[in-house]
Amino acid sequence: MTPRKRIALIAHDARKMDLLEWADKNRDILSRHDLCGTGTTGGLIAEKCGLDVRRYKSGPLGGDQQIGALIADMGLDIMIFFWDPMAAQPHDVDVKALLRMSVLYNVAVACNRASADFLISSPLMTANYNAEIKDYSRYIPKPL
Repeated sequence: MTPRKRIALIAHDARKMDLLEWADKNRDILSRHDLCGTGTTGGLIAEKCGLDVRRYKSGPLGGDQQIGALIADMGLDIMIFFWDPMAAQPHDVDVKALLRMSVLYNVAVACNRASADFLISSPLMTANYNAEIKDYSRYIPKPL
């Protein structure tokens, strides 16, 4: 990772305002990085915070999968994903896959304000960082 990080900003409906407030509070820091987001979330952050956000589709319409593909192509360093732990989502399997991809490719993830605050205030945000990726090429799943 270079000092200019590639950051995805994602939030479920019930958490959009939380992420919007967090992004506005951290606008100066976020403006120094490359941002992307899913559908409405990306649009809200761009409009309300004045940040340049590359927008993908809404999560349920394939946006989560687009972000997952970005991760698989080594195109993302950090994912700020304020998900709603109290509501089932119509695309729960996509959300689970997105979180799985972030672990698989060693992407830093924050799922709430506290973890997002710790991530964005880390000295590693402005430093080079070698995120080691485990080699799964020889992985053979065990039979059930």
